[in-house]
Amino acid sequence: MNFSAKMLRDNALEDKVIVVTGGGSGLGKAMTKYFMELGAKVAITSRDLEKLQTTAKELETETGGKCLAIQCDVRHYDQVEAMLAEVLKAYGKVDVLLNNAAGNFISPTERLSANAWDTIIDIVLKGSKNCTLAFGKHWIAAKQQNTNVLNIVTTYAWTGSAYVVPSATAKAGVLAMTRSLAVEWAKYGIRMNAIAPGPFPTKGAWDRLLPGDLKEKFDLAKKVPLKRVGDHQELANLAAYLVSDFSAYINGEVVTIDGGEWLQGAGQFNLLEAVPTELWDMLEMMIKSKGNK
Repeated sequence: MNFSAKMLRDNALEDKVIVVTGGGSGLGKAMTKYFMELGAKVAITSRDLEKLQTTAKELETETGGKCLAIQCDVRHYDQVEAMLAEVLKAYGKVDVLLNNAAGNFISPTERLSANAWDTIIDIVLKGSKNCTLAFGKHWIAAKQQNTNVLNIVTTYAWTGSAYVVPSATAKAGVLAMTRSLAVEWAKYGIRMNAIAPGPFPTKGAWDRLLPGDLKEKFDLAKKVPLKRVGDHQELANLAAYLVSDFSAYINGEVVTIDGGEWLQGAGQFNLLEAVPTELWDMLEMMIKSKGNK
């Protein structure tokens, strides 16, 4: 079976304007590319403008579509408002917000500083709140119908997971916001949904989370009943469907795409209980050395 096959018809997102936070690389880039292939105009945001511009040019060349790169730190509401204004100036409207920007640390919680914890909460929960609030206020004031927010959460948003406690806490908050606003904002024509992916390895994020040979030692595919990790296009297919008009009656839902992983064993990183203290010390030094380069 070809897991990288594309699902929707070519014009499925024609005339849609979509903003993807954290769209410069990894899963955000994969979803952005497919949105563009389906006819959407996309704006991608993150703190790294150079990476965004490189990605935007690459995707425009590959798809023939339009991709706008906008620098924005979602932790700051004023930057989110400025980003939204720039999208509106360039495209005239915005139909979809995809809250994809995230951060994570794999660590025993007692080893984390208060600042490290705050960093994850601020990017994931506060950032998603900032974007959702800014876009929602705009849509409501403009009386714009048929808009939607898609949040990328995780299965440990409802199970919890050891060793990624700040991320689990933040993602749980995003999921609660999704379900709450799905009811409150439906009267304004705003849909709210979420995707909870299992393991979809990306080079940047997974190299930071599990550097060196740890990726082999803790092979997450072994925890998935289907005995494989996800293909990026599979996630892009689901995201495209949920932001399209084909899903117009889906609201307040979280769709799990994890090959059955969480049902086999709740807590994506609970297997790290087997890591000895000495290995945590090595991992911490490896991560710090990477960060200092």
